[in-house]
Amino acid sequence: MNIVLRTGLCVLIAACLISFIGCGKKADENKPMTQVQAEADKMNVEQLKAAAMEYKNAIAAKKAELKKVADKLKAIPATEQLGDKAKKLQEEVVNIGKSVNALTERFDVYYNKLKEKGGDVSGLEI
Repeated sequence: MNIVLRTGLCVLIAACLISFIGCGKKADENKPMTQVQAEADKMNVEQLKAAAMEYKNAIAAKKAELKKVADKLKAIPATEQLGDKAKKLQEEVVNIGKSVNALTERFDVYYNKLKEKGGDVSGLEI
């Protein structure tokens, strides 16, 4: 009986943890644009502003990451610019740039829908 109770309690705790972890909304650069648009259409002004802010923060983080990688790339001597290290950093710059573009596209959907509904867009400029 004690084992059944403990197992049930563990299952309940695990289910709660999974639901809490899944509830956090985060900016997702891979979310299909059709889904982003559909979600934005259903959101109220507060939800739109929160979603736009999530994307704004994610874009800012990616841009900071991009700057760090670009600085590393600039620090490589000209004689080594064609080397493997430089090529890897260049690929990373390209990938982060693609990520920033994808996040910006999704941000624009929420931002424009917020403007369309007459919401306050101050502080959301990127």
